[in-house]
Amino acid sequence: MKLVQKIIFLLSTLIVAASGLYFAFDKGIIWFVYPSESKYPIRGIDVSNHQGNIDWKKIPKNKIQFAYIKATEGGDWKDKAFSRNWEQANQLGIRVGAYHFFTLCRSGKEQAANFISYVPIDQNALPPVADLEFVGNCKERPPLQDVKKEIQDFLSTLENHYGKKPILYLTYEFIDLYLKDDFIEYPVWIRDIFGHPSSTFKRNWIIWQYHSRARLEGIEGPVDLNILRRDDLFLKEL
Repeated sequence: MKLVQKIIFLLSTLIVAASGLYFAFDKGIIWFVYPSESKYPIRGIDVSNHQGNIDWKKIPKNKIQFAYIKATEGGDWKDKAFSRNWEQANQLGIRVGAYHFFTLCRSGKEQAANFISYVPIDQNALPPVADLEFVGNCKERPPLQDVKKEIQDFLSTLENHYGKKPILYLTYEFIDLYLKDDFIEYPVWIRDIFGHPSSTFKRNWIIWQYHSRARLEGIEGPVDLNILRRDDLFLKEL
């Protein structure tokens, strides 16, 4: 009987511990990786309509220096929160940039036209970003060369319009399956929430998304956190 009680107690303890650990991760209280603040002092967030009505005045300016804001997706979808987020963050001196979720179901030129119709030309803005990942993308998996052509059409159109070389937001999965060693000339915003981007990573990453469930004053719910690889001067030059 005592053995049964011990087993029940042990299992109960494990369940409570597991629940506590899940809660801590879900609320962003603990995380997988903590980039050095002395090495990476420039921090930023990326937001969309999923963050709801952000109170930008409450965002801690000493912790957040830049913000990438979702503008568009595919050939016709537009984020209704974009204009408000763009204007309010700008007014408070947070450096802003816009990103587009690239879908494999629409042509690069269609998607570029969607982005250009919604995102203003602002010389002080950060370079536009092409968000290249599979999560939330269409079920189709077009041939490799077709995907590369559409991505190139999108990037070239944006660079010609805004006068800045776009940044590629990438996951390791997308690189392995589609990009391979192509588009190496474009700066990279890499997603890696489990560890520091490897020293063997070939691409020129300038932004690292290291957290996907952080909590910040002014934002209800989780938000992504990012670091800039270099210093404040580099941020101003982007």
